[in-house]
Amino acid sequence: MSKLKFSPLFWPIKLKKDYILVLDETKLPKKTSYLKVKNYRQAVSLIKNMKTRAIGQVLLVLYTFLIVYRRYKGKKVLNSKITQVAKGFNSARPTLSFKYLTDMVLAQQAAGLSLDKKILEFLETLKEKRIYQAKETSKLIKAGDTILTHCNLSGLIPLVGSFCRSQDKTISFFVTETRPYLQGVRLTAWELSREGFDTTVICDNMVAQVMAEGKINKIVVGADNLAKNGDIANKIGTYQIALLARYFKLPFYVVCPPESRAKEGKDIKIEVRPDKELFKIGAETVAPLGIKGYYPAFDITPNSLITKHIYMGV
Repeated sequence: MSKLKFSPLFWPIKLKKDYILVLDETKLPKKTSYLKVKNYRQAVSLIKNMKTRAIGQVLLVLYTFLIVYRRYKGKKVLNSKITQVAKGFNSARPTLSFKYLTDMVLAQQAAGLSLDKKILEFLETLKEKRIYQAKETSKLIKAGDTILTHCNLSGLIPLVGSFCRSQDKTISFFVTETRPYLQGVRLTAWELSREGFDTTVICDNMVAQVMAEGKINKIVVGADNLAKNGDIANKIGTYQIALLARYFKLPFYVVCPPESRAKEGKDIKIEVRPDKELFKIGAETVAPLGIKGYYPAFDITPNSLITKHIYMGV
């Protein structure tokens, strides 16, 4: 295969000398702009406000540790600063487990290791593992397949498509719009169309009908939290797609993050976001005044509904 071409979402964070540039995913696809981060409070705020998600959050956490380490290296306050940053990220979003990252950094700092070297090595390995996942996913897809995906896998879906092309497999995609943040239509459809893939957007409530019409061959989704028993937490709506896939006898594949400390899905705390986020489409408020809303941002898909987990490998 020729040199790999990555979506901007594959590695959406840029580390500078003493600050970080974060691709503002809420502005896509209309505008490609970056937000400047100088401290951990700004980083936590961007995570809470959905300015970056998925792999972007991982990068932002580790790059923030790096700029703090570089800023306070050799000073007595370094350990307390690193601990403060870890606490901030661990409380950022309940369903997304950053603890494996913060624990790793705290352990390295306690052992007197160079965070500069260790974090950059970890991220280089992470990049290779993500490429591996895309390649392994492409092996599960046949020529002529139409893949349904939900939410956004941070650059992995177009990379899967590119690997399929290199294997002379022509494929197409159906993308759920993914309410209320519209990650599917704003991010996934955008990055797939940029690479020339046949892409069709559907509303979240059209999945059953589209499957009934025989338009889907396989489903590929990501996961925000992987429990030890194989249950996953992912963007709300994933569970119902998995149930429909089982009903229509369609393979349901999950591209997984590292395993969390949760033993099973019920141990994963579901983040409930502000209900006002449901009331708008774009900048326009569409709900009547005084109405209540309920917005669990994730749901749990049990291991029993998952055809195959695509792990990061070794």
